[in-house]
Amino acid sequence: MNRKALFIDIDGTLVSYENRLPKSAKLAIFKARQKGHLVIFNTGRSKAELTTDILDIGFDGLVLGNGNYVEVHDDVIYFEPMSLDVEKKVVDWLHSRQLEFYLESNNGLFASENFREKSKPVLEKYMGTKNITVSENFGTGDIFPQMIYDGELYREDVNKISFILDSYQDHLDSKLEFPQLEANTWGGAGELALFGDLGVKDINKRFAIEKVLKHLEIDIKDTVAFGDAKIDIPMLEICHIGVAMGNGGDEIKAIADFVTDSVEDDGLYKAFEKMNLI
Repeated sequence: MNRKALFIDIDGTLVSYENRLPKSAKLAIFKARQKGHLVIFNTGRSKAELTTDILDIGFDGLVLGNGNYVEVHDDVIYFEPMSLDVEKKVVDWLHSRQLEFYLESNNGLFASENFREKSKPVLEKYMGTKNITVSENFGTGDIFPQMIYDGELYREDVNKISFILDSYQDHLDSKLEFPQLEANTWGGAGELALFGDLGVKDINKRFAIEKVLKHLEIDIKDTVAFGDAKIDIPMLEICHIGVAMGNGGDEIKAIADFVTDSVEDDGLYKAFEKMNLI
């Protein structure tokens, strides 16, 4: 079998939304790399959000910030943070609308002044969309243990900015206000979305895959993508085979070549096995 490049989303694909990493997923990646396949994590996370258990798995590349940072075999082959001038304008705009937010950087996650308090009920709703019941003591630290609450908010190292939506109109207004940026939502479909985010224009997971393939001189026919969410669709569309997780949304399942089981039902391992990657 030819060497394959495997592009794997993290949240909802490699780990559950409770941040549980199945032993079977670690084993699948270990076996695939032993057979010579390349594993590239392709995620919206920043480097600061990569926990020790993920870093210890072993991998050949990282795509972070949904594509604005690309690293292959420890070499940074692409990085385009948001410009400081634009970043300041976004921060000022969010403050003017009293929308709480956090800055996603490889050096940390930096929260606005009232994010800890305002985000708790929103994050509880978010966990509910994943059918996860939270305890009475649930707090933002359960989702964002790396969050910094007193950091500088005017920064040159920002990958993207996520903000709590008071209404879907906030997302629509952000698109109008910042046409030079890529505007998305997460935490729910359409008007049920809980967060908006703003990142560098025309950068997504597909864009990053093209960078990796060119750098490694790998043909598109030797690529496989694994994801669970709408943001992963460009990744599944460009790769030769696209696999959706059983816990994924209807939109990504509709375009996938096949659907495996959920994260916690050993979906990644079963998919690797089905494709003879291990």
